[in-house]
Amino acid sequence: MIKKVGVVGVGTMGQGLAEMLAKNSLDVYILEKSQDRLEHAMHMIEVSLDKQIEKWAITSSEKKLIISRINPVTDMEKLSGCELIIESINEELEDKKEVFKQLDQITSPSTILASNTSSLSLTEIASVTRSPERVIGMHFVHPVATVNVVEVVRGLKTSEQTVEAMKEFADVIQKKAVMVFESPGFVTTRLICLFINEALHVLEEGVATAEDIDQAMRNGYSFKYGPFQMADHFGLDSVQAALENMFREYGELKYRPSFVLKKMVRAGQLGVKTGMGFFKYDTDGDRI
Repeated sequence: MIKKVGVVGVGTMGQGLAEMLAKNSLDVYILEKSQDRLEHAMHMIEVSLDKQIEKWAITSSEKKLIISRINPVTDMEKLSGCELIIESINEELEDKKEVFKQLDQITSPSTILASNTSSLSLTEIASVTRSPERVIGMHFVHPVATVNVVEVVRGLKTSEQTVEAMKEFADVIQKKAVMVFESPGFVTTRLICLFINEALHVLEEGVATAEDIDQAMRNGYSFKYGPFQMADHFGLDSVQAALENMFREYGELKYRPSFVLKKMVRAGQLGVKTGMGFFKYDTDGDRI
């Protein structure tokens, strides 16, 4: 039974993972390179919980209990006792491989190593470990706390035992597991990034504004967020990285990132995490 979980990288997705895991009575160890990043992550988790208190979704006592289960660390060795470790750093293959190489050295063969990658090859990530059969993809969708799905992605050498363990774990954290064989973009990223990219082309052509396109999709098709606000929440750099990876892998023009997207990433307008994307956001991530 998995009781202790490590999370490597606590950007927007890592913060959501830590909060969700702690809510499900698991001890969570979050790892970042610096104390400043850890403090920022803990602050953002508290902001998220405070918003839920305002909506009467949780109590102050529940918030304290959730926070008490989250342990910030800067030393990877502190993750050695975890039964499951979920990597959630940037979408750079070499960076992920380096993390898995280090995790492979400090953990026991029974520890499951999962990646929250949205588009990269699990088989290639697992190739740097001594036990690739224990490497698997656990791709969560933002916002992690409220979206009731996780893609369980099987690499070429992922064992059946690891797959079954993650199916059971999905039940523990109250997520619907969708079984996916390794393919660039899997299911959710492949489809949603094409949706966002096509919206960008509509914007480029001057058909409608970003606000009106979002409104059309929210009101017309019951989307919680339109494609542009969705992209802002994902991080425009993450959307671009996913599209570029799928473009390389599939070689099809439909995956080529819009020039507007590239221009905004170059300008550092990455969405919620920088306070400016297609729309403006305050320090708590709320749209202004």
